[in-house]
Amino acid sequence: MRILFLTHSFNSLTQRLYDELTQNGHEVAVEFDINDRVTEEAVALWQPELIVAPFLKRRIPDSVWQRHRCIVIHPGIVGDRGPSALDWALLEGAADWGVTAIEANGELDAGAVWASVPFPMRLATKSSLYRNEVTEAAVQSLRLTLERLAAGESPRAPPVSARGRARPLMRQTDRAIDWTHDGTDTVLRKLHAADGMPGVLDQVLGLPVHLHGAHPEGGPHSPAAMPGAVIAQRDGAILRATRDAAVWITHMRRADGADPAFKLPAAMVLGERLAGVPELPLPPDTLVDTPTWREIRYEETDAVGWLHFAFHNGAMGTAQCQALASAVRAAKARPTRVIVLAGGPDFWSNGIHLNLIEAHPQPADESWRNINAMNDLVLEILFTDRQLTVAAMAGNAGAGGCFLALAADHVWARRGVLLNPHYKGMGNLYGSEYWTYLLPRRVTPEAARRLMDNRLPINASRAAALGLVDTTLDGNHPAFAAAVASRAQALAADPGFDAALQAKAQRRAADEAAKPLAAYRAEELERMKLNFYGFDSSYHVARHAFVTKLPRSRTPLWLAKHRTQRTGPR
Repeated sequence: MRILFLTHSFNSLTQRLYDELTQNGHEVAVEFDINDRVTEEAVALWQPELIVAPFLKRRIPDSVWQRHRCIVIHPGIVGDRGPSALDWALLEGAADWGVTAIEANGELDAGAVWASVPFPMRLATKSSLYRNEVTEAAVQSLRLTLERLAAGESPRAPPVSARGRARPLMRQTDRAIDWTHDGTDTVLRKLHAADGMPGVLDQVLGLPVHLHGAHPEGGPHSPAAMPGAVIAQRDGAILRATRDAAVWITHMRRADGADPAFKLPAAMVLGERLAGVPELPLPPDTLVDTPTWREIRYEETDAVGWLHFAFHNGAMGTAQCQALASAVRAAKARPTRVIVLAGGPDFWSNGIHLNLIEAHPQPADESWRNINAMNDLVLEILFTDRQLTVAAMAGNAGAGGCFLALAADHVWARRGVLLNPHYKGMGNLYGSEYWTYLLPRRVTPEAARRLMDNRLPINASRAAALGLVDTTLDGNHPAFAAAVASRAQALAADPGFDAALQAKAQRRAADEAAKPLAAYRAEELERMKLNFYGFDSSYHVARHAFVTKLPRSRTPLWLAKHRTQRTGPR
């Protein structure tokens, strides 16, 4: 079918549905929902057989849904209506939820139902649920809808007995934390329900802020601490006392009208207000008996070492790259045979930290430091001579994060993971992380060109077919972790382990003789220097727009096929 995606942005859900449909042979164009006139123009140009709205913040224009079949992907159960569906489900502690494919009819989320797919809820942030359970259910819902359309079926009106109901936009008064009376479970639910956006409006040490990124602390806490008090800090996060325990808050946005007003590490936002608040450092390899939070964690199982690095949104600042490189060095010194680079559950890595760069007084200088720290980390992984390394990609990866994974000897990806192995979408950024060395080792020159130029996501299965990753494993998170553990143990016990290490060393020596890694780095950084310091400010403009979430004024042409191709009735 010829399908038009009408969406607020090309977010993770939209990317996944786009990838699924294009891989199934559908012709898909994307238009950002800027205003009615632009939407009507896109429909006229593409002349779609179906319009799909995976992520909208307003109603589809009457002039569109009255003339074309429009399917809205709603992150709620049958009967649920409103813009805060997942927020309310989290806040109210729903045991299960779902995604419903609805035919647009002019009333928000009130149309006939084409398909609805349920899923069990878990203790997690809204963003994590959205990227995992909601996305998988949305894929199934849209697939069922297309099958029923092809079979000539019709949608069904929501039953009167449906559990879902119309709910208003959740406001900050609904999210507000009463630190004196709310228990830890309630505090976490409120923070999880606001994760990503808009955050929970609060005041910390006299500063109005929006809170983001909450994790429970299960260790001992001071019973004398007043609920809401900041009692410790670690890795840029703060620990706040609750009525019955404590929670870590990793990120904040200023709410006092001062700059910068975008999301940053909590300690950076609070600055000197944290004077006297004790640091609670926790090295990656320290074993703990109770839940806590840290950015990097190392553990061992027999001959396999595991490095977990769940950086917020997969962004890796200069200090985080340096800390992870140090953790890799420490892991390499251990008597293991395999090192698994596990990343985080939602993101493996997304490369340099654009928010930290934007907040720096000299963004070009911080961009330069950050990309060099990423390069040093890649080198640390490449020069692992006593162990085999595995990049176990349970979560999505983008830009430099993709090539960080390719530095490992083996790359195993969870089915359903999306990779964006390109840089150009960020103001024609050239990229580094030794991609000009790592990518040609795995794919053909033509495939490499397409991957870097198309600016489109690629799913794990297609990446495996190209050779970008070695294999895909079960799409369920627990099953993926179990499969990685089993394969890593088998790799460590393989009788051919020593031969594999020797072959790796020989290949690295041959590659170095043909062209030193230092030459790849110098060539890439020469191009990056132009991005950071040159006359063309495209990177800085694109980064600022991305970080500050400036509304799009148009749809990028690589998505808006209807604006670059001659289209018309078949």
